[in-house]
Amino acid sequence: MLTELLKLSLIDTELLKLSLIDTELLKLSLMLTELLKLSLIDTELLRLSLMLTELLRLSLMLTALLMLLLILTELLRLSLMLTELLKPSLMLTELLKLSLIDTELLKLSLILTELLKLSLMLTELDKLSLIDTELLKLSLMLTELDKLSLMLTELLKLSLIDTELLKLSLMLTELLMLSLMLTELLKLSLMLTELLKLSLMLTELLILSLILTELLKLSLMLTELLRLSLIDTELLMLSLILTELLKLSL
Repeated sequence: MLTELLKLSLIDTELLKLSLIDTELLKLSLMLTELLKLSLIDTELLRLSLMLTELLRLSLMLTALLMLLLILTELLRLSLMLTELLKPSLMLTELLKLSLIDTELLKLSLILTELLKLSLMLTELDKLSLIDTELLKLSLMLTELDKLSLMLTELLKLSLIDTELLKLSLMLTELLMLSLMLTELLKLSLMLTELLKLSLMLTELLILSLILTELLKLSLMLTELLRLSLIDTELLMLSLILTELLKLSL
């Protein structure tokens, strides 16, 4: 009986040693789980830092796009102002055309008055009929010279008008080039608005990815809790077995 009791006591001591070893192993496993959790936290922090850098880059791009949009809005305002300025310029061109027509009519009226004066003078000369044929020739020559002078003045005026028209045409071509540039800028602004829409969609996707990462973290925590609960159940079973063995040894 004593030998049996000794054997049982030895078995108990061995079991106690095994239980101590199990407790040490449990402590080591807990430490390993803590280290794994810390490593996971470090990886998550690294991911978050990378995501933050990407978000900063996107924010810088968005600020640059907003600056471009402001510049485009200012250019659009200038284009509207130019269009408003072009309207009175067109009205001025119409008024200039009318003024030129009026000047031509005035010139014709002056020519007609001169002709009437000449006709009256000729009638007076016919009535007097005391003027020589030489004077008549001279008068004809003078009238021709007057006509030529009038024609030269008209040609000079037409040349001046042509130069002014050329200047106005050059100004209009410059304005048309500016309007074409503004249309191109409008196209660029539309493209920038599309890019802003895409950036907003990307931000939404980033928010969804963050939510998914949080859910994954929760799932990992739940798995850890389940493992701990299984380990607790195993420990309870071992403790019950040990109590039974102790009872048997007693």
